[in-house]
Amino acid sequence: MIDIKFLRENPDVVKENIKKKFQDKKLPLVDEVIELDAKSRAAKQEADDLRAKRNQLSKQIGGLMKDGKKDEAEAVKAQVAEFAERLAEVEELEMTYAEQVQKNMMMIPNIIDPSVPIGEDDSCNVEIEKFGEPVVPDFEIPYHTDIMSRFDGIDLDAAGKVAGNGFYYLMGDIARLHSAVISYARDFMIERGFTYCIPPFMIRSNVVTGVMSFEEMDAMMYKIEGEDLYLIGTSEHSMIGKFIDTINEEEKLPYTLTSYSPCFRKEKGAHGIEERGVYRIHQFEKQEMIVVCKPEDSMYWYEQLWKNTVDLFRSMDIPVRTLECCSGDLADLKVKSCDVEAWSPRQKKYFEVGSCSNLGDAQARRLKIRVKDAENNKYFAHTLNNTVVAPPRMLIAFLENNLNADGSVNIPTVLQPYMGGKSKITPKN
Repeated sequence: MIDIKFLRENPDVVKENIKKKFQDKKLPLVDEVIELDAKSRAAKQEADDLRAKRNQLSKQIGGLMKDGKKDEAEAVKAQVAEFAERLAEVEELEMTYAEQVQKNMMMIPNIIDPSVPIGEDDSCNVEIEKFGEPVVPDFEIPYHTDIMSRFDGIDLDAAGKVAGNGFYYLMGDIARLHSAVISYARDFMIERGFTYCIPPFMIRSNVVTGVMSFEEMDAMMYKIEGEDLYLIGTSEHSMIGKFIDTINEEEKLPYTLTSYSPCFRKEKGAHGIEERGVYRIHQFEKQEMIVVCKPEDSMYWYEQLWKNTVDLFRSMDIPVRTLECCSGDLADLKVKSCDVEAWSPRQKKYFEVGSCSNLGDAQARRLKIRVKDAENNKYFAHTLNNTVVAPPRMLIAFLENNLNADGSVNIPTVLQPYMGGKSKITPKN
């Protein structure tokens, strides 16, 4: 959510930003906000005037009664009652206008960074850099669930009976590999100075609307019926929520946290063959990283965050690349974002395994995450997040890039301590 003062003073800039995001249907919101904001401020001013007049008259009543001027006192009481009645009406108007302003402001996209490429959708995203040499072996690489099945490592049929489509059982070496990756990612981030955290896996609605747009909320979140609780789609939601309604000492920034959690997502819509198996699912586990920092430091941390993911994947012999997300592919709260994509030897192309985002002060403004400097000045923090690793999808890249012609899978050196010292796992059938 952008600053209302910025919108008042720069409506054309806000409108141009909406156009860059190809959301022209939202253009009327800017003028509506300006009009409603003016009405809200006018109502507030009238309410303040009425309170002042009411208080002034109320002070007169005691003196009039003391002087025996009962009739005059009653007349003043009648005026006070009139002011009180009008004040109640004006306060209700002020609240109504303010709520409408807030609702509209939460639908207006954040101002994107000037470096963001302009494009309508993800087809306009721009490759930044490749890391590692993509290799296509001289033997056929099976679909990822077929590789897992050779290890007796996955059961989609049983999961379908228990929970429906979009769920899975992982077993044996594949399940162990999944846990090994999570444990390694945890330790990898701790070694880079991040504080490890396990957050709540459910959050309240005010946190949900604080960390994402209404469109994202509808597409992703599962609501707990009868309670003001949602299952998290990523631990970023819960981790940023940790700072709700806080005033943080500037000298203690940045807060750098890495968190483990299961994640739950609706994943609406039909998907092709490449998004079956464990690629696009309703439940998965993930290691995440978030940063809460000073505004002037957020771009530095943006660069550090995506590099962490690249370094993690390269340490497991997986080639990756980074893609700059174009304006139309940015969620409304994001200032700048890039995807990390892993190489798929089977598909002979890259696919997304993580996303790094700088959200500026949008989440902090919604959640009231403020910073106090040495002179007691207060301002909104900047927040960032990035995927360290999400094993179900990452397992696809891992298995394909470490598969041998005989069906065995190499275990990179960094993962071997988490796999009981194994340097290779061998299929059972």
